[in-house]
Amino acid sequence: MRYYRKFLLIIIGTICLYAIFLVFSDVKKLGEYSINFNFSYVPIILIFVTLSWIPLYVRWNLLLRNVGVKVSSRDDVLVYVAGFALSVTPGKVGELIRTQLLKERCSVPRTKTTPLIFVEKFYDLAGAMLTSLIGIWFFKEVGFIIIGGLALLAVLYILLSSNKSYDKSLRWFAKFKFTSKFVDPLKASSETLKTSTRGKIAIFAILLSMSYWLMTSLAVYFILIALDVSTINYLTIISTYTSSLFLGAISFIPGGLGVAEGSLATLLSLQGINVPLGIILAIIIRLFTLWYSVGMGLVALKMVGGFSLKP
Repeated sequence: MRYYRKFLLIIIGTICLYAIFLVFSDVKKLGEYSINFNFSYVPIILIFVTLSWIPLYVRWNLLLRNVGVKVSSRDDVLVYVAGFALSVTPGKVGELIRTQLLKERCSVPRTKTTPLIFVEKFYDLAGAMLTSLIGIWFFKEVGFIIIGGLALLAVLYILLSSNKSYDKSLRWFAKFKFTSKFVDPLKASSETLKTSTRGKIAIFAILLSMSYWLMTSLAVYFILIALDVSTINYLTIISTYTSSLFLGAISFIPGGLGVAEGSLATLLSLQGINVPLGIILAIIIRLFTLWYSVGMGLVALKMVGGFSLKP
């Protein structure tokens, strides 16, 4: 139950944070923009956000099969979506609950599945940075963010490939109560990490990751259209959205809250969007892309009966 209490605190903190954003903006203009939101686009937005989970699930399933894990489709889908429930944790490490759920429901050892969560984060970053390159020609200001992301990607690859660096990272994870429970499974999984980040599987995983970012960015594009913003093209939105999420992720604040929204509003303002509208867009985008998935994750988590942290 204490994890649910912590989740509730994150919800309350998010509401307070968004309220602060709104208070320090032009309240009159915020009201006008909110009223002008075209709700007929909501189904389209939700469809693209939901469809964007398909390449992520396919990637997860591909990684599982690569290490010889096979579970029923129903269990696999529910467990995967349930992981979204804790995606507001720092660096989304809360998605490690998938490994415990698979252990409890399907008797899959955590030594096989725990490293795959970290492999997924690697592919998320790879997909984001490579997809961002598509729009850099239209929005050069995000170039330094993309360069930073690519540098981090290189560091992560070395981390996954080098036994020495890997051992050091495990000692760091052991310092935190939640992640310390997964250190032992990770110690026995260095080979799994290597086989999951090389060869054909790496190519397919990166392509699937890029598909996710392209589809999510399309949902973001329709959010802008719903607020009658047509001055920013789709390719530019890709770089803008992925760059803001990258900054939120490296802040290691739960869900990147505040950093992702502030970065997104700032990047939009650099493209001619006034600050009040940029704030409204950032909050609405996060409601559809982050909090919608968290809500669906909670539903899936309830359907699988919750989870425990038994060894």
